[in-house]
Amino acid sequence: MDRRSSRLPAALAGRPRPYLMAHRGASDLAPENTRPAFELAIAAGVDLIETDLWMTADRQFVCHHDATLDRMTGTPGRIDCLTLAEIQSRPIRSQVDGRDSEERIMSLDEALAVVPPTVVLVLELKDPRFADPTVGRLLTERLAERIAESMVIVISFHLERALAVQAADPRIPTGLITLRDPRPTRPVDVLGPFWPLLAVNPFYVRWAHTLGKWVCPLDPSPHRRLGWYRRLGVDAILTNDPAATARLLGRSLQS
Repeated sequence: MDRRSSRLPAALAGRPRPYLMAHRGASDLAPENTRPAFELAIAAGVDLIETDLWMTADRQFVCHHDATLDRMTGTPGRIDCLTLAEIQSRPIRSQVDGRDSEERIMSLDEALAVVPPTVVLVLELKDPRFADPTVGRLLTERLAERIAESMVIVISFHLERALAVQAADPRIPTGLITLRDPRPTRPVDVLGPFWPLLAVNPFYVRWAHTLGKWVCPLDPSPHRRLGWYRRLGVDAILTNDPAATARLLGRSLQS
């Protein structure tokens, strides 16, 4: 009997496992967490797209990994001290030559418009303010349609952030990423253990499944370990290059 959480996306149930999850979009091929990275991931036929989430000074949500703009735009400034308009006025630097590109940091609303309803959006809660119940309510209001369709998951390295958002809407699945804990016992629906933990505890995946949880190893460059992951029975594969991973898994790209 499959005991996996009823909150997990039922729409994926008929698809082949392991599911394919793009890490910040196709982040090896385009600037991470940008529209082109998402579009390349969608073209590769991913089941899930993972992105990072912060809240701006004017309480808008943006898809961005760092607390500051420095690495992606080459200009200083904290996300939580700037408005959405100020953030989007700064172009993202090209990964190739360091010059300004035409891309801007995406808002959550823009990401929701890009990601089709057939692809699960996985939101990593980077901002510490997600532990605030009022911020959790604001986020779940923005995600209301996705939550109703069971096509969004919130995850974090910090359990309190994910649980605070879930408290605002108990229908939303939660996930925990961990670098150290070899036990799949935390009160979430999805587990993202750093991949060596699966060697430390070879029964991790089986144990997680008896508890009704999905497992997606934290391993955005997974190609050398795909056979091992399949043998373990992980539920999803994280990848920076979803098209290449899809080919290695024997999945055909979307036309």
